[in-house]
Amino acid sequence: MHAHHQDVFPVMDIVIVLIVVLLIVAYLYAALRQTQEWSLFKIVSWIAGMLCGLVVMVGPLAEQMHHHFVAHMYGHLLLGMLAPLLLVLATPITLLFRTLPAQQGRRISKLLGSRYVRLVTHPVVALILNTGGLWLLYRTDLFMLMHHYPVLHYLIHFHIFMAGYLLTSVMLEIEPTRHPYSFKYRSIVMIVSIALHQILSKSFYPYPPAGVSTEQSQQGAMVMYYGGDIIELVIIYMMCLSWYRAVRPRRKKDDIQLNII
Repeated sequence: MHAHHQDVFPVMDIVIVLIVVLLIVAYLYAALRQTQEWSLFKIVSWIAGMLCGLVVMVGPLAEQMHHHFVAHMYGHLLLGMLAPLLLVLATPITLLFRTLPAQQGRRISKLLGSRYVRLVTHPVVALILNTGGLWLLYRTDLFMLMHHYPVLHYLIHFHIFMAGYLLTSVMLEIEPTRHPYSFKYRSIVMIVSIALHQILSKSFYPYPPAGVSTEQSQQGAMVMYYGGDIIELVIIYMMCLSWYRAVRPRRKKDDIQLNII
């Protein structure tokens, strides 16, 4: 695994750092403008998610990812799974609606209700874009090519991040949505996603990705398999918790008062 055109990366590193700083500052500014105190957990989640994405694109890990498949797999977990989960938990769309004036908020709402957004936020489409994209990357020569062409390198990483965010957001449904899907339907899609993710990681044992040694491939497979399981279990837990809160019977006020007494 080798990377060419190294002169491109320092320039892009600066651009990426500036984008991350801008997004963190914008989120903090919007959170501080709220009339009601914005959750500290969400603020920390947003900053942590942004930093997870940043270390994958800039710094020592980003450099190691060009040469070592194991490092690449750690980067995959951070950029494609952990960072999206943390950012979704920060509920940026909700914060955006609370910050924007009513007229601009209606425009954003109209955009979210468009046919295109409805298409890409369908659970099956989100699954194809995310897990299907990973199968295309690792089971073709695309993985090897991304280390030789900087533009392809950044496009693939951008897709991995956005597809991960999309699938996580669709599965959890904690943001405002014009087209909600049932818990059962999302659960089935989530199970299929987990299965495909695990099958892909296991396939690295007999069939390493293009340009990757057998030893590196097997070590990377373990990182992808077990690391992915941990993050997926968190998503499953949150899905079940949200479902439980939605369907549990509501106690009457008098019953609550009696319990308190």
